[in-house]
Amino acid sequence: MSFAPLSAAVFAELARTRSAPADAALLRSALHARRLLLLKALLVHVHRHRDAVDPAVFQRFEASWHLLERAERRNPAVVRDLLDYPMTGAWVAAALAEPLGPALDRHLGRLDSLAVTAALRAGCPLDIAIEAPDGLLSLPGVGRQEVGTGHARITAASRVARIHPEGVTGAAPTVLLLTDRRTGALVGDGPGWLGLPVLPGAAARLDALDPYRVPPGGVGTPARTAAEQTDSDPEAWSAQWCAAQALLTRTDPGRAAEVRRALRALVPLAPLGTRSFGATLRSAPGAVLTSPPAGAQDMAETLVHEIHHSKLATLHELVPLYRQGRSVLHRVGWRPDARPIGGVLQGAYAHLALTDLWRRAATAQAVPRPWRSSAGQQFDHMHDQVGEALAILLESDELTNEGREFAQQMRRHHASLGAAPRAAG
Repeated sequence: MSFAPLSAAVFAELARTRSAPADAALLRSALHARRLLLLKALLVHVHRHRDAVDPAVFQRFEASWHLLERAERRNPAVVRDLLDYPMTGAWVAAALAEPLGPALDRHLGRLDSLAVTAALRAGCPLDIAIEAPDGLLSLPGVGRQEVGTGHARITAASRVARIHPEGVTGAAPTVLLLTDRRTGALVGDGPGWLGLPVLPGAAARLDALDPYRVPPGGVGTPARTAAEQTDSDPEAWSAQWCAAQALLTRTDPGRAAEVRRALRALVPLAPLGTRSFGATLRSAPGAVLTSPPAGAQDMAETLVHEIHHSKLATLHELVPLYRQGRSVLHRVGWRPDARPIGGVLQGAYAHLALTDLWRRAATAQAVPRPWRSSAGQQFDHMHDQVGEALAILLESDELTNEGREFAQQMRRHHASLGAAPRAAG
């Protein structure tokens, strides 16, 4: 997989927290190349230690890998889309980090559902038995089928596929319809089927089903856990998404378009306390994990903040910005705990994007007056904190040459934002 290198102009634009469609496409290419590299590393790891893998698991892994290759030959675009789905990255990272043994074997079983999903989306003829751990068959980025047993049979021909729970007599199958061969869009209907809603005006999914959407221990401190789809109202989340998009569009149309392009999955977290919470997994860029927001403003700020964590994580894989393995910790204004240099850079970048957004909101006539007022206050508070973090970055010897240039471009943009904005009347 090859892609064009970053030009100085694109690098500077990304440092200013902006990205044109072409820049976003380049980052997606970098993400895909990285994803393929990790998948190949998993394949090599499994083959190298095949004697330590359960023979039945190894046999299924091999068969699923060949099915994935067959689907890729039939429709490369839809398989690429599936491999780049955030939860595919979370799965690969979890599998590569797991020591040899039964836990790794369970992770390897995920390739079954990944390959079957690829085959169904690519329109491959299919007649296959598949395991469904805990009676649940997950089709990444598509939905989940309750089968009631540990196995299901999937048959597919032309545009129609059927999921048959094995060992359940008289059970009606779930029917999956391939509605668009170009995009590989699947729509399902049947007993026990739950599909992933698509957010209005975007390609992103509201994903409260994928088993890899949140790490087992949760995210944050205290740990926030995944919300289940039965506890997540898709209409309410879609309304919040639409309200946030409308607010972003009135404030900064370019930023709103960037969020629509970059977001692949919105993952609901279970509420904990009165404050909303957002997170991004480094292994799953493009997914925003969030508890229910307080409103459009809260949702808009969370989306902008977390999308920039995704952008920087992807950029760092393409162009290393700091050196790994150093133990020096630094204090930043927005967190009570000391952070390694990578955390300082991530936080400074995401908060720089927010200060940019708040400055525009404070001076925009088209946004509600309460946000204009609070945006000016938030800008004034955070602008100084970002400046202090940028000073830490530029005084550190932990950045690479590219990382130093990136931080210098961030500082130029920070300076261009000026002092506290004068609110619109």
